[in-house]
Amino acid sequence: MTHTPDHYDDAPVLDELRRTSVPGNVIRGGLIGVVETVPGVSGGTVALVVGIYRQLIDSASAIVSGVRALITGPDRAQHFREQMALVHWSVVIPVMIGMPIGLFTAVQFIGDWVENYPELTRAAFFGMVLVSLAVPYRMARDSASGTLAVKHWIIGLAAAAVTFVLVSLPPGQVEPHWWIVLPAAAVAVSALLLPGLSGSFLLLTFGLYQPTIAAARDLDLGYLAVFFAGLLIGLVSIVKGLKWLLDHHHTVTMVVLAGVMLGALRTLWPWQTEDRGLLAPDELLAPAAGLAAAGAGIVALLLVLDRRLSRHQQHR
Repeated sequence: MTHTPDHYDDAPVLDELRRTSVPGNVIRGGLIGVVETVPGVSGGTVALVVGIYRQLIDSASAIVSGVRALITGPDRAQHFREQMALVHWSVVIPVMIGMPIGLFTAVQFIGDWVENYPELTRAAFFGMVLVSLAVPYRMARDSASGTLAVKHWIIGLAAAAVTFVLVSLPPGQVEPHWWIVLPAAAVAVSALLLPGLSGSFLLLTFGLYQPTIAAARDLDLGYLAVFFAGLLIGLVSIVKGLKWLLDHHHTVTMVVLAGVMLGALRTLWPWQTEDRGLLAPDELLAPAAGLAAAGAGIVALLLVLDRRLSRHQQHR
């Protein structure tokens, strides 16, 4: 029986699999780390926008398979080496270096920005995420040969509606005991893998955002050890299923991710009550609109540059 490499059943290999530089991947990892500190913004969205989403999912899946083969066998060493050879190390290692740098740098000031200038901070990221919707939409359209069917639009709008309701739930407040932090971190890591979901937002819903930011800022190693153990558990639990969906139902998966991102924009509406009730714009409308436009323009410029670079590499 011959082995065939993983492939999309309904999609070609898209330009997110293009070659990337090591220094560039460190920067990409730093950006992912930064946005993971901001409630409402997804690290998975950034991974999509900067063109390394598929490499990260494939690599995570290979690592999980390799560790499982090493534990369960048979032929532990051989199967482990085979899986490790599938990892995009030139992407994974730089990203893993950049992420903590970006995260621990951001926690020094992002928390204060979110607390002291919530409307303006959310406005800037609202513009960024709104334009970022073009990424999963384009990938879904390309894998569907340029045209999305009616069912795809229905699925995407349904995903947006469900997400809108879920992110409208008021935040909670709990004591950060380890048996609460562990499963909360396992759930929050899904946001790193699923564009549109924000790990920080989920932690805010669980009432663990401020304790986690404080632990990262103060290097509370006990809290951080439990938190990262939860991240590992969550990563192992969902990464294989996500890879299977990308391999076999790429168009539908991208449509759902686009819908989730659209629905999650509700969390970034600048004017909200503490219980997430939506308010009308106030005297900050002009600066908030300016920051939203600036954020949208930055992401749009990055997408245009990324698209051109991808086409250039495809024709080399």
